[in-house]
Amino acid sequence: MAAVMVARQGRELQRYSDNTGGRMVVGCIPYRVRGDGGGVEVLVISSQKKSAAAGDVVMFPKGGWELDESMDEAARREALEEAGVLGEIGATLGRWCYRSRRYDATYEGFVFPLRVTDELDRWPEMAARRRSWVSPQQAMDRCPHWWMREALQLFADRFTQSTPLSLL
Repeated sequence: MAAVMVARQGRELQRYSDNTGGRMVVGCIPYRVRGDGGGVEVLVISSQKKSAAAGDVVMFPKGGWELDESMDEAARREALEEAGVLGEIGATLGRWCYRSRRYDATYEGFVFPLRVTDELDRWPEMAARRRSWVSPQQAMDRCPHWWMREALQLFADRFTQSTPLSLL
């Protein structure tokens, strides 16, 4: 897969939920298994909208699910654009409806695990975001979005009950 170095812009192809009327978004929890047997790490990114200078506000790659792509294509695209990683998508962790803080709308979001296979040195939003590998608990402690924390908890529960390859 060739990496595209420009993030998609605009809402022309955006999907909207029949259930909520708001945007449909897809995200992922990028992860890797530590080679030393020390468990799993997840890749978190800083928000573009909130200052994360102190390293306290983190989130996972997510964005609009567009008409010309499948859910897993959207999740992989967001991981590339926002976090600069490529990987393999696993089975969905679930569906969440959440209220947008910015717009007066309820979004419908889906989250997938993404086993990172390649971490790029350059990516479309590298000037606007920082990324860091942390433990799932550190991510939960620093993520302000309840639905992302719930998805992360489901990921952590699934991971401890299975081998990493069965997440795919």
